[in-house]
Amino acid sequence: MRTPLLVAHSLSKTFPPASRKEPPAAVLHGVSLSVAPGEMVSIVGPSGSGKSTLLYCLAGLESPTSGTVTLGGRDLASLSRSQLAALRREQLGFVFQRFNLITSLSAWENVALPARLSRRRVSSTGIDGALASVGLADHARKRPGQLSGGQQQRVAIARVLAQHPALVFADEPTGSLDTANGAEVLCLLREAASAGTAVVMVTHDLEAAALADRVLVLRDGSIHTEMHSPTPDAVLAAVRSAGSGNTSGTTSAGSEKSAGTLPAAGSAVAP
Repeated sequence: MRTPLLVAHSLSKTFPPASRKEPPAAVLHGVSLSVAPGEMVSIVGPSGSGKSTLLYCLAGLESPTSGTVTLGGRDLASLSRSQLAALRREQLGFVFQRFNLITSLSAWENVALPARLSRRRVSSTGIDGALASVGLADHARKRPGQLSGGQQQRVAIARVLAQHPALVFADEPTGSLDTANGAEVLCLLREAASAGTAVVMVTHDLEAAALADRVLVLRDGSIHTEMHSPTPDAVLAAVRSAGSGNTSGTTSAGSEKSAGTLPAAGSAVAP
């Protein structure tokens, strides 16, 4: 059994009330999970189930109210702000729905930017290789405005791959893309996992979720169901079960209780 790279234990997160008349918002409730090197894990669930909050806590972008997150054996809560920033810079990669590219820089310069900001030597060979790996070797000198949305997201992924992170967090990485470009982006994330990089992805796309080795279905801030190598229809059934409040459970090989007539594979649920 592989030693986990990321371990979360009993994570809870409560946000303060927006006004005195409102109660605190409890978003996560005792979530525990682990992710191994080279493993791809998808997080899905009904709207408001805590998916993005969980991802941000796992990545050290939000501090949990209680519980622990360890990455490579290091407790994130024990790190100073500068140590946490260095860990994210050196070991983590982030892919978001928004591409977050600098519009005045070329694709090549955007991919090289993290190394320059951290004052590390920029490897031209590494940058070229990262762009080639996402099929953009011929677009290296183009600026984001000269690229399609799918190409811009691939630049964002190349920027991550060029840093050789141990773990990539992806929050709705295909949310702004059409079906064809979304499929290309998902293939790149799947290939990264196959090459040894752990991937944790929040998505509302059921076909995207089903590409993962494991799928975690959240309900009201807790893990409702854990699935291993499921089909899109099985993921949909689990999400429907979570939305209806059925009893939680763990399934394997994509098995799940019937949830009635299912839409076609690839249907989406609310983020």
